[in-house]
Amino acid sequence: MEASELWVGFVGAGRMAGGLVRGLLQAGKVPASNVLASAPSDKNLDAWRELGCRTTHCNLEVVYRSTLVFLATKPHILPSVLEEIRPAVGSQHIVVSLVAGVTIQTLQRLLPPWTKVLRIMPNLPCVVQAGAMVFSRGSNAGDEEAALLKSLLSSCGLCEEVPESYIDIHTGLSGSGVAYVYLFAEALAEGAVKMGMPGALASRIAAQTLLGAAKMLLETGEHPAKLRGDVCTPGGTTIYALHQLEKGALRATVMDAVEAATNRACDMAKD
Repeated sequence: MEASELWVGFVGAGRMAGGLVRGLLQAGKVPASNVLASAPSDKNLDAWRELGCRTTHCNLEVVYRSTLVFLATKPHILPSVLEEIRPAVGSQHIVVSLVAGVTIQTLQRLLPPWTKVLRIMPNLPCVVQAGAMVFSRGSNAGDEEAALLKSLLSSCGLCEEVPESYIDIHTGLSGSGVAYVYLFAEALAEGAVKMGMPGALASRIAAQTLLGAAKMLLETGEHPAKLRGDVCTPGGTTIYALHQLEKGALRATVMDAVEAATNRACDMAKD
């Protein structure tokens, strides 16, 4: 099936789901008239209507009128939502979960045995079509479903298929990692403010510095250590700054942060 012929449904219409649908629409992957989203109230649905999407308060309607169904609810209400929509899920449906901490095994147990299930973990920059996403497929989802999902979501950023065991690691690395980067950007800008630069200018330069560094990593394919070494000159400013970062154990602290977030994601899956 061509992506443009898909009827796409979202059960849940929060910020992450909204980011994904904006990417799909801006890339021309799916017409807005083919998108239907549900939520308990109009609080989140107004923004979808502004995009030209259809909306409803009925989760069952989303399933009945869609082929590709994204689950984007809060983790604690997902079991009751799956119980509600289970009678409407047919062999034609592809069900994609964005819900943190809910495994493919759990999804397959709570949905009909024939359901084609995939699990994806996006991150916040999907809202500006610069996300990092990984996905895994259940036992009934084949190459066709995986290729379709990757084709659709590549419009929202990097999208890679991985073993499900990597999803919690991705959460610690990239899902939560966005916050680490924001903290670092804030610290960079505040350092410049301390030295006399206006705050707004410092924030813009810090953001562009992070953007440029990331672009070089992706486009050159070089190891971060190689690019870091390229910036350092003997006795120059950068090596003095890096010495201070090493004294503050930046590298070990960031590694510990990724580990802590990954472990928390694993714990959530067990709850």
